[in-house]
Amino acid sequence: MAYVDGFVIAVPKNKLDAYKEMSRKCEPLWREFGATDYVECIGDDVPYGELTSFPRAVQAKEDEIVIFSWIVYPSKEVRDACNKKAIEDPRLDGMNKDMPFDGKRMIYGGFAPFLGL
Repeated sequence: MAYVDGFVIAVPKNKLDAYKEMSRKCEPLWREFGATDYVECIGDDVPYGELTSFPRAVQAKEDEIVIFSWIVYPSKEVRDACNKKAIEDPRLDGMNKDMPFDGKRMIYGGFAPFLGL
């Protein structure tokens, strides 16, 4: 059964190009190691809600944009192996040193689909 990792982050608008470049480097690696889909979306209609919202969830500031992304795998086992291989891959060396977003405010999790996929 498929498995999905989901992410929501706030990226400073002046670092959006760096984030896109990072994503373009990561996507082929995750696919090489087993991901079947890799999607990155830039917030276009994500208002700051009174109680809950994507911007509130990641404590987005006025100079930041919300990114919503997901990666699909054939199974949780493939996802676990894929992430381990990707993290250990030398092609990603140094990427964590200059992340174009604050990883402490990232929301992520793994999900087992029950409809679709």
